Amino acid sequence: MQFSRKALVRLQPNRADPIGFLKQLLDPLIAVGVLFLIYELFEIKVRSIDGILAALAFSLGWPGQIPFRRVQPGLLREVILRWVTTIALLTLIGLVTRTTDNFQPQVLHAWFIATPLLQYGLHRLSPFIVARTPLSGRQASCVIVGAGPLGRELARAISLDPFEIVRIAAYFDDRNNERLGCQDEEDGTVTPFGRLSDVARYVQDHQIQRIYIALPMASQPRILALLDALRDTTASIYFAPDIFVHDLIQARVETIGGMPVVAVCESPFFGPEAFVKRFSDIVLAVIAIALTTPIMLGVAIAVATTSPGPILFRQRRYGLDGREIEVWKFRSMRTQDDGAVIRQATREDARITNVGRWIRKTSLDELPQFFNVLQGRMSVVGPRPHAVAHNEMFRSLIKGYMVRHKVKPGITGWAQVNGARGETATVDAMSRRIDLDLAYLRNWSLNLDLQILWGTVRLMVRDPNAY
Repeated sequence: MQFSRKALVRLQPNRADPIGFLKQLLDPLIAVGVLFLIYELFEIKVRSIDGILAALAFSLGWPGQIPFRRVQPGLLREVILRWVTTIALLTLIGLVTRTTDNFQPQVLHAWFIATPLLQYGLHRLSPFIVARTPLSGRQASCVIVGAGPLGRELARAISLDPFEIVRIAAYFDDRNNERLGCQDEEDGTVTPFGRLSDVARYVQDHQIQRIYIALPMASQPRILALLDALRDTTASIYFAPDIFVHDLIQARVETIGGMPVVAVCESPFFGPEAFVKRFSDIVLAVIAIALTTPIMLGVAIAVATTSPGPILFRQRRYGLDGREIEVWKFRSMRTQDDGAVIRQATREDARITNVGRWIRKTSLDELPQFFNVLQGRMSVVGPRPHAVAHNEMFRSLIKGYMVRHKVKPGITGWAQVNGARGETATVDAMSRRIDLDLAYLRNWSLNLDLQILWGTVRLMVRDPNAY
């Protein structure tokens, strides 16, 4: 059984994790701090428009996604890529609003260069800085009750985190090595120190500060007996439930009337993230419409004059929470199917017009969907919406198909930039697309959206799956 290390980490609420919260703040705060520092060094008075620039830079960089507890391979490339993407968006906003002339070039150039250098430097130094701050705390000793797959995965998560303040002293389990699936030490397995009945005495004798219970939920009677025995200790007790056998989507802990509940399938756009997503959608949609209005007028004229029928193709799709929405596209076919049975477009499809073939290949037929974004029906980036008929066909064939509707559908998505665009004639082809859509939900960040947008622009020039 495979357990998700990411799920173990994401289940912790960010508000209770000071280092995790610091990771989210670090890069956007550096960008804002460096900007104001440069104004100070150049002895330039900060104006209200400079505050707007700082707010935009912060929102585009929030939340920071680069790991803060360790130095990962390719760190410099990651820092530069994220900063260049942010600068590109800020430049587009400046060009559209015609405000670029309000900033002195030497200030912007110094800001563009200094910010990624300082971000990279602090990420490199973070393992040494955080380890010497009160955030790291004093090391505590712990025991893990349960030496099965979940317990071993929890132990690996602890050992791989250089800032984890817990030292594992022992494991306890009533099951023998054969039942635990143990092979050898190199396989990441462990030999239990004792049985569950030995835990309380061991904790008292060795002054253990933490106890992690990683037993199957089927072991409830044993867990209750263990908790009763541990009442005579001062150790903190944590329960790692075996919910990780499920395919977790944005798992986190919430409370309802003071009662803790675990979300195992939730939208990534929750609280501040919902605001960031909607704000970025509006900004990107306004920029896209402003830049492509002449192109859309040209496409509309070409569609209207080369084949009979309406300029826009309106089709029913499933949107957020599975509710029906109407999606707009430039018409690219001679027929407009929107019934119970819809035949997907195929290569050399006779229904596609000459103009339609060109606008489909360049994705220009999708441009009217930026108006759908402003209407709140869609996002710029998200799982692509499927026709209602296709949804009804595949939802019963593919496990987790409808989970993609936990977010608004997008004009482009992670699946489209990873080769899963075009016809999905088989269940396997659709399954691959759904897997990529769910991966997007698990790993969403504003930076991921920007990477997808950049990948989409590249595919507009050349995409073998576009027809």
